[in-house]
Amino acid sequence: MHDGEVRIARRTPESRAMVADVQRAMRLTPVLNRLTMDDADEVRRLFSELTGRALDDQFRLLPPFYTTCGKNIAVGRNVFINQNCTIYDLAPVTIGDDVLIGPNVSLITEGHPVAPSQRTAFVTARPITIERGVWIAAGVTIIGGVTVGENAVVAAGSVVTKDVPANVLVGGNPARVIRSIEGE
Repeated sequence: MHDGEVRIARRTPESRAMVADVQRAMRLTPVLNRLTMDDADEVRRLFSELTGRALDDQFRLLPPFYTTCGKNIAVGRNVFINQNCTIYDLAPVTIGDDVLIGPNVSLITEGHPVAPSQRTAFVTARPITIERGVWIAAGVTIIGGVTVGENAVVAAGSVVTKDVPANVLVGGNPARVIRSIEGE
């Protein structure tokens, strides 16, 4: 296992707890997803209930939004999450202050073992950290185990499989450093 990796075997107390968390999220997200831009306070209230954490008044989310359980999502101050984002948070997902997340972004901590004999026996998950000032553009996928460094920009459509340094623009599949943005 890797740093911070969660591994849950089928038919265990941990897997039953995971299913209960998913069921809770599946009760809350349809209510959240019926709201509009005019319902910003109610969106904030429901997202806070979903995560179990208070949010600042500058938090903005445009539904729809999808999650595995919600309780492992921690959001900083002045965060914007655009429409149709998915955060699978079996492992922690930490979003720093002043982060912008574009539409159709997926932050996916979960996966399965690669070995065919193990693939359906376990669910695995690794944390994702999005540091302060990051902009994640439209259609990006970030997989578990990744940290996106402070002030970095992830170009539209990128698939991020490795850590992103601070103050760079990355893009592609897999995402690679395109250039430094320090001092811009």
